[in-house]
Amino acid sequence: MDRPTVDVYERRAVEWVSRRQPVDLEPAEQFAAWAGPRRAGGALVDLGCGPGWHSASLGAGPVVAIDAAQAMLDEVPRFAPAALRVRADLAHLPVRPGSLGAAFASKSYVHLARAEVPLALAELHRSLAVGSPAEITVFPGRLEHGALPDDDFPGRRFSTWDETLLRDVVEGAGFALDDLRHEPPRGKGEGTFRVRATRARTLADTVGPAMRLLVVGLNPSVYAADAGVGFARPGNRFWPAALAAGLVDRDRDPWHALRVNGVGMTDLVKRATARADELSTDEYRHGVERLGRLIAWLRPRVLCVVGLAGWRAAVDRRARPGRQARTLAGVPVYLVGSTSGLNAHHDLTAITAGFRAALDIADAPREP
Repeated sequence: MDRPTVDVYERRAVEWVSRRQPVDLEPAEQFAAWAGPRRAGGALVDLGCGPGWHSASLGAGPVVAIDAAQAMLDEVPRFAPAALRVRADLAHLPVRPGSLGAAFASKSYVHLARAEVPLALAELHRSLAVGSPAEITVFPGRLEHGALPDDDFPGRRFSTWDETLLRDVVEGAGFALDDLRHEPPRGKGEGTFRVRATRARTLADTVGPAMRLLVVGLNPSVYAADAGVGFARPGNRFWPAALAAGLVDRDRDPWHALRVNGVGMTDLVKRATARADELSTDEYRHGVERLGRLIAWLRPRVLCVVGLAGWRAAVDRRARPGRQARTLAGVPVYLVGSTSGLNAHHDLTAITAGFRAALDIADAPREP
């Protein structure tokens, strides 16, 4: 969470409550009505709860009020005395995987830099049970982690969103988008984007800024989706080859791969299946379009596509392993054969060599 913004809320929480009396609790009440029948068990979490105005309106059952500012949490008993208060960062939720049943976040992710939001939503995906509903409210616009004009609590930083990018990030984080609407402003400003989504049985992207390399799988297997790690099935050669090539230094840990090794992970198609041949050409093409927008935004040094079928279906039907003649959004593309243990055409040695070659491209000096 943005430390300068948290510091504003720590210093001025009492003033905030006195000046910003709750004027619109209807979104929380509407979410409670929508989410109730869809909850997959577990607590409902109010992310960035502030003084707890919405926490009290989120319906029956346990509500966990999470905020990064202790001074805000100190106000919660006045408005939501039954809520369990937890001080935590949106990007590091202190809960067991799959333990939450629903999530409500009103204007809290707005305080993260845009490029940090995919990983924060991946953390939310990890924390929610499959099928759990979520609602996230952000602001439309093009502001990148800066001050809003005429902010009456100066020192806070905000990021605002383009609708297409917001859709891509929610899908990439492993959520099925139920609704995205532009709510009109109440007074000044451009209103809000109100996102309703369901935690899908899939993997979330682990992506962020300054990636050396972005690994792109075809789509998650159901096994990998349930394990929470790509290429997780015993016998898959991805992780042994990635370790041998120096791509990563920790086995089966995509979070560490991104944060320490600068290696992100995504999929051409987010829908998990038992077999890759269940996917359609249209799904692959949609995936390449989303991928193109993702890398145009985050600018990894190299795109490493694992498995040929999706690239051949959507981009180049004659594609072979190795560096591709065409780039995607100006980023070099390197194709590696499928790492599945069923693929006899590419053994561990060949896959390892492919990863090393992709790394060589990533680490080559950049042209000035």
